[in-house]
Amino acid sequence: MKRAIFPGTFDPFTIGHQDIVLRALPLFDEIIIAIGTNHLKSPTFSEDKRLQDIKHAFANEPRVKVALYEGLTIDFAKQVDAHIILRGVRCVVDFEYERSMAEANRELAGEYPIETVILYTSPQYAHISSTLIRDLQKHQQDISKYLPK
Repeated sequence: MKRAIFPGTFDPFTIGHQDIVLRALPLFDEIIIAIGTNHLKSPTFSEDKRLQDIKHAFANEPRVKVALYEGLTIDFAKQVDAHIILRGVRCVVDFEYERSMAEANRELAGEYPIETVILYTSPQYAHISSTLIRDLQKHQQDISKYLPK
């Protein structure tokens, strides 16, 4: 089974994230959206809300699972027997960060076979980020158009 994990804090999970998962589905048998705890960030949305929102967004897609995890992404990949880390990039800065993370994960994996697959964000979503959405919400702006239905 080709199982991929799509890790992130997803605070919140955007239509850009959803687009990456939907476009990746033909490539994999299963995608686990892995909501990670990042102790360097103070999330706006609770883990439970993020978990429920993502489950709702993919309620009709049995090949998409959602899970919470703590610790290193590579350790979670091993735990769920995933050999692919799925990532999306919007710009060159994202690409450089993801390249570094892919190299670190491969090194940390040791003998465990792991690869990172990067999909470029669809152009209509390239300006959308969780940071933008949190800022809009903080200023009492409607964020619904940036979130899955």
